[in-house]
Amino acid sequence: MSRILKSGADIRQWAEARSGMPAWSELPSGTRSTIVLRIVFDQYLLNSGEAQDIDRPGGLDLVSWDEWVKELHHQKLALKVGDRVEGLLDNEFEFVPADTQP
Repeated sequence: MSRILKSGADIRQWAEARSGMPAWSELPSGTRSTIVLRIVFDQYLLNSGEAQDIDRPGGLDLVSWDEWVKELHHQKLALKVGDRVEGLLDNEFEFVPADTQP
């Protein structure tokens, strides 16, 4: 089973319980750029990739939760996560359209 998280507070609580941090990358798309949202869960993922420097570790921009949630709502997305399993903090998730029913 899974559940859909739409509220910024619920998503933040879920991610922070798993040491998740909000991040995104900007990909060029014609004359504009497309923002790809991410949640980074550990130092390994944060530092992986080729474009590593102080401002963009792993090629990602670390952003505030407020910025991240604003962009999530702008893209009309929600987070689909697994149901709670006692004693296990599963950090698997996927982005789904915000109008997805649980």
